[in-house]
Amino acid sequence: MADSSKRAARLAKEIGDFARRHGGSAEGQIAYVGQTGARIALVGADGTWGDLMAPSVETARQATERAGITVHDSFAGEMAEKVRTGPYEWSRMAGIQLGGQHGAQPEKRPAGA
Repeated sequence: MADSSKRAARLAKEIGDFARRHGGSAEGQIAYVGQTGARIALVGADGTWGDLMAPSVETARQATERAGITVHDSFAGEMAEKVRTGPYEWSRMAGIQLGGQHGAQPEKRPAGA
């Protein structure tokens, strides 16, 4: 078994583990990130998201095929709508990124505002 095949098998196991922990299934999207390799973005059935890094797009494709997940062309649309964020994500996106306090909660706004 070649090294890339072994890496794809390990990634497929991690994808399967993620799916089992987050509602029993997952969907993914593969993005080339240059010399670093490829990012496999995952969204579980429960809306939890995460990612894994593969050494190449081909290894990422092999891993997602072995794991048996649906792979989307982009992280937009149907896949993105399934993502559920919690306080941690909001603090990272809104708090730190905009210079706010770490752990800050998003402002609560009335519906329709």
